[in-house]
Amino acid sequence: MGLRSLFSAFCLLILAFPALVHAKTLKRDVKALNEIKASLGWRVVYAWVGDDPCGDGDLPPWSGVTCSTQGDYRVVTELEVYAVSIVGPFPTAVTNLLDLTRLDLHNNKLTGPIPPQIGRLKRLKILNLRWNKLQDVIPPEIGELKSLTHLYLSFNNFKGEIPKELANLPELRYLYLHENRLAGRIPPELGTLQKLQHLDVGNNHLVGTIRELIRIEGCFLALRNLYLNNNYFTGGIPSQLSNLTNLEILYLSHNKMSGIIPSEIARIPRLTYLKLLLQNQPTIAVEYFFPSVVSILGYLDHNQFTGRIPDAFYKHPFLKEMYIEGNSFRSGVSPIGVHKVLELTDTDFLV
Repeated sequence: MGLRSLFSAFCLLILAFPALVHAKTLKRDVKALNEIKASLGWRVVYAWVGDDPCGDGDLPPWSGVTCSTQGDYRVVTELEVYAVSIVGPFPTAVTNLLDLTRLDLHNNKLTGPIPPQIGRLKRLKILNLRWNKLQDVIPPEIGELKSLTHLYLSFNNFKGEIPKELANLPELRYLYLHENRLAGRIPPELGTLQKLQHLDVGNNHLVGTIRELIRIEGCFLALRNLYLNNNYFTGGIPSQLSNLTNLEILYLSHNKMSGIIPSEIARIPRLTYLKLLLQNQPTIAVEYFFPSVVSILGYLDHNQFTGRIPDAFYKHPFLKEMYIEGNSFRSGVSPIGVHKVLELTDTDFLV
C-alpha cells in the first residue's frame, strides 16, 4: 500500500470516529473533579493542571484519573489517588462520577463516614478505602453496587454491624473488613454470594459461632480464604465446615472457641497447610500439605480446644509436619517426646 492510500485510510478513520478526536469531557465529571480538587491537599492539586481532568489540548489527563469515550463525550471511569496524605472527610463529589468502575483512595487520612450517596455508583467494580481513618457504620447503600467485585475497607474505625445488604452483591469476590471496630454477628446471608473467594473480618469485636455463619445450605461454595481471627467467636468447629470444599486458608486464632477438632476437617481437599499451635491451653498446632495447592494456612491457636488430634490427621498421606507443644491431650496423641515437634517425611504416614 502506497503513502497516498495510507493517508486516505487515515482520513476515513478520522471521519468515521470523530468522537475519538473531538470528544469533550462531560460537564458533570468536570464539575465533580474540580470540586474534589478544591478539597484535596497540595500533593494532589499540584499534579492536576488545567480545568479538564481528562486533558485539554497540550495538557495531559490529571494524575490518577482515567477517562474513556462514550458517544460524543469523555467520562471519568477510574479515580486512583492513594498514599498522598489526603486529610479531611470523604469527598462526597466523588459520588457524582456515575461512570466510575474503580475508586481507590487507600492509605490517606480520610475521616468521617462514607456518605450514603456511594450507592449511586452503579458501575463501580473496585472500591478501595483501606488504611484511612473513616468512621461510623458501613453504609448499607454499598449493597446497591451490583457490579462490585472487590471491597476493601480494612484498617479504619468502622463500628456497628456488618450490613446484611452486602449479600446483595452478586459479583463480589473479595471482602476485606479487618482491623476495624465492627461488632455483632457476621450475616450468614454472605454465604449466598456464589463468587465470594476471600472473607477477612479479623481484628474486630465480632461474636457468634461458625455453626451460625454456615447455617445456610450450600453456602460459601467458592470461598478459599476465611479469616475470623482476633474476635470473640465461641463454640466449636462444626463438622459441616468440611462442606466448604474450596477452602484453603482457615484462620481462627485468638478467639474463645472450644471443643474438639472434628476429623472431617482433614477431608477438605484444598486445605493444604494447616497449622494449629498449642499454647498451654488445649489448642492444636498441626501443619498439612496437600498436593493441589502450595503454602495454604490454617490457624486455630489461642482458643480453648480440647480432646485429641483426630486419627484422620495422622493417617493423611501428605502430612509432613506436626507441632504439638504444652498441652494435655487425651490418649491417642503421638507419644514422641512431651508434645514436642514431630517432623515427618512424605512416606512416614503412607498406609
